[in-house]
Amino acid sequence: MTHTPSLELWPIGNCQVSGLVDRTGAIVWGCVPRVDGDPTFCALVNGDAQDVGVWRFEIEGQVSASQSYIRNTPILVTRLESEDGSAVEVLDFCPRFERSGRMYRPVAFARIVRPVAGTPRVKVVLRPMKDHGNTLAETTYGTNHIRYLTSGQALRLSTDAPVGYVLEQRVFRVEEDTHFFLGPDEPFYGNLREQVRSMEQQTRKYWQLWSRGLATPYEWQEEVIRCAITLKLCQHEETGAIVAALTTSIPEAPGSERNWDYRYCWIRDSYYTVQALNRLGALDVLEKYLGYLRNIVDASKGGHIQPLYSVMGEGELNETTAGWLAGYRGMGPVRIGNAAYKQVQYDCYGQIVLPTVQGFIDKRLLRIADERDFEALEEVGEKAWQMHDKPDAGLWEFRTRQQVHTYSAVMSWAACDRLANSAEHLGKPDRAEHWRTRADAIRATIEAKAWKEEGGHYGASFESDYLDASLLQLLELRYCSPDDPRFVATFEQVEKELRRGEHMLRYAAEDDFGAPETAFNICTFWLIEALAMTDRKDEARELFTTMLDHRTGSGLLSEDMDFETGELWGNFPQTYSLVGVINCAALLSRPWNALR
Repeated sequence: MTHTPSLELWPIGNCQVSGLVDRTGAIVWGCVPRVDGDPTFCALVNGDAQDVGVWRFEIEGQVSASQSYIRNTPILVTRLESEDGSAVEVLDFCPRFERSGRMYRPVAFARIVRPVAGTPRVKVVLRPMKDHGNTLAETTYGTNHIRYLTSGQALRLSTDAPVGYVLEQRVFRVEEDTHFFLGPDEPFYGNLREQVRSMEQQTRKYWQLWSRGLATPYEWQEEVIRCAITLKLCQHEETGAIVAALTTSIPEAPGSERNWDYRYCWIRDSYYTVQALNRLGALDVLEKYLGYLRNIVDASKGGHIQPLYSVMGEGELNETTAGWLAGYRGMGPVRIGNAAYKQVQYDCYGQIVLPTVQGFIDKRLLRIADERDFEALEEVGEKAWQMHDKPDAGLWEFRTRQQVHTYSAVMSWAACDRLANSAEHLGKPDRAEHWRTRADAIRATIEAKAWKEEGGHYGASFESDYLDASLLQLLELRYCSPDDPRFVATFEQVEKELRRGEHMLRYAAEDDFGAPETAFNICTFWLIEALAMTDRKDEARELFTTMLDHRTGSGLLSEDMDFETGELWGNFPQTYSLVGVINCAALLSRPWNALR
């Protein structure tokens, strides 16, 4: 049976661990004990080696597979059918529910195999790896369990299937529901069948109640709910960090070696994620993330903030390669860690301030920010002021050049502007005047240096007149109004230069790896937003529905897309891209009173 890796993947998770299930029902990616941990399941990035680093159920004589989520949950049902009409359903989930006064979210994957037609015969292929896919995990076993000696902590499979059949990968008849719980290396107390079924029911209830609390737009509700659930899965709840994606090293374009590890918390990406979830009223994600930010700011002691950190707040993310893994479809390298942590990207100061100011104003929050929080935030604003006209690597993280990027300068302006707003709210007129004066000074610098008289548009940097898609964010950040002549002229030039049919490039100029070969999905959503806000709403709706058609069967998107074939590339699921779906749906949807 041939298994070719693709991005037709279905995430499961519980905000502690996550897994990606492919279209055959196999878990092909999953890290332990957390998202940036050791990839116990790594077949997704191991080329043709699809029988290790995987957990798959194979029905004898299989002819088809179909998948769907249980409504408003990340609980996946995969139906496998055989040529003789026999069929099983595989139900996949990671337990998450409140127990003993706290959230139960173990390092565990639960699977139930249910016979639904005929006399299905199934083989279990469970071969976890350790040391970043370098070695197959050794096993020991007992009457009803198998221990896998994975890196850091062993995993224990508790099951009511015949252990010998699992160990020897023998085909056996499934005549009743069969349960598998791969979790902590400790005895499974209680009746396995009853406990796993109870876990599934409680997990289902948790997610459906969480989804019920979302303030979704009238149109595209299912699409928005699926993106919101997946964004929540990208939060490491223990600390509040939000990762950019669940994977590492899916190439941005075929054979490009633009393979990066995205299992970390980028300050920028997280800002966009909480902004989108705020629009839906998902304040639990914001509250956890603000706690993470406070710890980052405290640790910096008013100094340099990195572009990214580990989910535990670790700053040193040394970049290495796992040379023994072949890569996605054989397109290595597979990278562990990300050298971008060494870069300076000064937009991050604004992206700390913008979500944090909500903490002073939003009365729904359990913890309202206080005077000490404002003082700490002013230190971040001070760094934004100091660095607003200094060269950095920019939001696209150029590795070999630095310029004063307009996006970074505008984010510094936004930091000072929002601090002024917060000071006014807190009754601090002197601090409001202080930050307003600085915001005005940064604006004057941007207007003098980013505006290109000869081209008649804002440039992507102070030093050059090239264009990039981040200039469309001048609207979202409220730096420009939609009818500002300078924005209108810039939008016209950006669209002319970077639009490729229904797609948008980040930039067209060559970078460290040559000319970009794929479109960047969030930039296409930025284009849609700009179209909607400049009285081209019909065009925006048409382009938005086209983008929705490019989603995977799971309703999600990766980072990049081939602008000729529509094939998805880049790490998956990409939080940026899911943010784009939510924001555009909210902007373009008809109001609820169109129905009521």
